[in-house]
Amino acid sequence: MADNSSAAVLGTGIMGAAMARNLLVAGLEVLVWNRSKEKAEPLAEDGAKVADSPAEAADGADFLITMLPDAEVTAEVVWGVALDSLADGAVWIQTGTVGVEGCENLSKLAVEKNVAFIDAPVLGTKAPAENGELIVLASGPEDVKEKVSPVFEAIGKKTTWVGEAGSGSRLKLVTNNWILGLLATLGETVAFAEELDVDPEEFLEAIGGGPLDLPYAQMKAPMMISGDYPTSFPLKLARKDAGLVLEASGDLPMKVSEAAAALFDAAIESGRGEEDMAAIREGVKEGRGS
Repeated sequence: MADNSSAAVLGTGIMGAAMARNLLVAGLEVLVWNRSKEKAEPLAEDGAKVADSPAEAADGADFLITMLPDAEVTAEVVWGVALDSLADGAVWIQTGTVGVEGCENLSKLAVEKNVAFIDAPVLGTKAPAENGELIVLASGPEDVKEKVSPVFEAIGKKTTWVGEAGSGSRLKLVTNNWILGLLATLGETVAFAEELDVDPEEFLEAIGGGPLDLPYAQMKAPMMISGDYPTSFPLKLARKDAGLVLEASGDLPMKVSEAAAALFDAAIESGRGEEDMAAIREGVKEGRGS
C-alpha cells in the first residue's frame, strides 16, 4: 500500500469501529463518520479523525468503506458529495449486508460517479471484527484487487474473491441463511431440552468434540441457557438479514427461514431487538405464550 493512503469509514457501530481501528494499526490515515457522532468519537483516541459529515470524511480518501445497516441508508449517505469528494482512482468498498437488489442499486451509483466498486460483505461479529479476523467475501473488478488487498488483510484473516460485484452479496445471503436456520434450531433445542427436564449443558457436552459439534453452537447456546445476551450482533439486524434472504428467494419455498424470521419477530416484540441475535431463544418462549 502506498504511504499515506487514507480510508474513510462510514458507519462506526460494532463492526465499523473495529474495522477502523484495525486500519489504523495497519498504518492508514483513517477518517470516520457515524450518524450518531458520539459512537465515532472514541475512535479519536486511537488516532482517527472524526468527521462531521460523510463528505468531510471522504474528502480526498483513497478508500471509501461503508458499514451501514442497509442499502437505502448506504445510498443516502454516499450519494452526491461523498462520492464526489474521493481522491482520483479511489475505491468504494461496501462491506455491509445489503441484499441482491440493494447491491445492484449501489453499484449503479458507483458507475454514475465513475468510482470503482467492490462488493465485500464480511462474515463475523464483534470479536472477529476486533481481532481483524473477519472473512471477506469480495467481488468486483479485477484491476483493483491488488490495490484493496492490504485493506482486506487489515480487517480480516481470509478474503475469498467470488466474481463480479454482487457475487459477494449473493454468497453472504447463502451463508446467512445457514446461520438463521442454525440459530432457530439451537433456540428450539435449548427450549426442548428444558421441556424434557434435560440440562441443556448436557446437550452441549454430548455433542462436544464430535462430528455434530459446532463452535457457533458452543458460543451461542450458553447465552440462550442463561438468558443473558451481550450484543455481538444485534437481533434486529439479524431479522433484517432474514428479510433479505426471503426477498431474494423468489419462488423457492424457504420454510425454515420463514420460521426463523417469525421467531426473530417474536423476540423483537418482547423488547430484545438491541440484544444479541441469540435472543431468538426468547422468541421460542413468546411462541408458546410463556
